[in-house]
Formats: sequence, C-alpha cells, structure tokens
Amino acid sequence: MDRIGVIGLGRMGAAMAQRFAGQGVPVTGWTRSGRGVEGVPSAPDLASLVAASDVLVTSLFDDAAVAETLDALLGLDLSGKLIVETSTVVPGVVKARADRVAALGAAVVDAPVSGGPELVAAGQCGIFLGGDEAAAARALEALKALTDRIFHVGPLGSGLVMKTINNGMIQVYMAGLTEQLRLGRRAGLPMETALNILCGGPAAMPAIRDRMPRILGQDTTVGFPVSGMHKDNDVFRRVAAEAGVETPALAVAEQVFETAIDAGLAEADGASIFARAYHDA
Repeated sequence: MDRIGVIGLGRMGAAMAQRFAGQGVPVTGWTRSGRGVEGVPSAPDLASLVAASDVLVTSLFDDAAVAETLDALLGLDLSGKLIVETSTVVPGVVKARADRVAALGAAVVDAPVSGGPELVAAGQCGIFLGGDEAAAARALEALKALTDRIFHVGPLGSGLVMKTINNGMIQVYMAGLTEQLRLGRRAGLPMETALNILCGGPAAMPAIRDRMPRILGQDTTVGFPVSGMHKDNDVFRRVAAEAGVETPALAVAEQVFETAIDAGLAEADGASIFARAYHDA
C-alpha cells in the first residue's frame, strides 16, 4: 500500500487526510502554515513529507500556491513518487511542470475533486483523473480510499477540464435558480414549496437537494463558502478562455457570487445565496 502525503490542510486537504486515516491508509500531512489535523501525523517540513511518502496529494488554494509547491517539490528527490494534484487550478500550472517531474523519475496527474469536505468525509466525492494510463492507474489505486467515483477522463490536464464542465454546470444552475426563486417570491410561492417540487422532479439537481437544510436555515454549518465558489468560477472561466470558448452563463454566475459577497456572505455556505435572492425579491 502506498504511503500518502497530503500537502495543504485546509477544508479539503484536511478532509482527505482524515478520510485516508479513517480507512487505514498510512498518511502524513504538511502545510506551509504549520496547521495540523486531528488523527493525522504531521511532517516538520516538505522534504520530510516527501521522504515519508510514495504518493503526494496536493490540495491548495490557487494557481500561485500550486505553482510554488510544485516548484519546491522539483528541488527534492522525487524518484518513484506520484504527484496527485487535486486543487482547482488551470491545467497549464501542472502541464508546464510535467516534463521536469518525469525527468526526476516521478509522475504527475491532475485529479480535481467534485464535492465539498462533507462528501469527502462520507466517501461520496467525485474525482476526475487526467494523466497517462500508468500514472492514472496508480492514482486510482491510491485514491480509492476516498471514493469509488473516480474517473480517468484523458491525458494530463483533462481532469481539470472535466471539473470545469461538471462544477461549471452546477454554478450555472445555481445562478438560474436565484432568478427563478425571485420570480416565485413575487408570485407568492413559499421558497420551500418551490424547492421541494424542483428537487422531486426532472429539474432536480442533487447538489441543490443535498443543500436543502442549509438553504432553509436548518443547518448553519459551512460546507463550501461563497468565496470558494467565486474563486472556482474565475478558474473555470480561465480554463474555457484558454480553449477559446466563451462562457456568458458562467459570467452571470460570477455576478451572483459577487453580489452575495458584497452582501457579507463571502464565508457563508453557498446555499445562502438562495435565501437571500428569495427574501430580497
């Protein structure tokens, strides 16, 4: 069994590290801030983590953090290692370093995760793998403790494109739903009634159905904040732009997230945008 090293212990990294540990996988964590995670041993520095691990799983905030970390890894002994990049960034950040990773006797895949920390903890997240067959097969074996919803979708970089397609559609749906809820409010429809009908019919989306307790204010925990959705929206639009594809629907979603952030909901769960849209109609 490969030893896992998780680099980055924010919401997602911590959830993955704890899921690995809970499934009996040998795992060590490290983060630049020195933050630890309950139940997961911490390495004192990046070099120590690399030495103690066979598979390095990166879970970082943005392009800059991923680029900095990958560059730091390129200065270490990576012989025989597999780097699994799970952050939501543009594909070029990983692809630009792939040849140097290979020259060090290592391999890299992009493996963005669809679903927040609660789905990771429950073993129900989705993972989209991009990489060659051998690296993807090894990554699938290493990541199977996280979920059985792992898809090898193509060469390096294609996992991040698949996440853009998958999660971009969720964002477009969310933006459209805020419009329709405002219509419902103007017509006197209770929000819960409208959502229950939607979630029980052909217009349903599991991501909305699963957030119903948060939308209705019955659950005040934060799974994935509005600020995170806004950051991802920027990545998705840049991924599309690199491919020469216009995304006006994602631009509408960006405006929805920016309006929510301006209203003080940056760190509230993404579900908060629906109640706000309904009550402000």
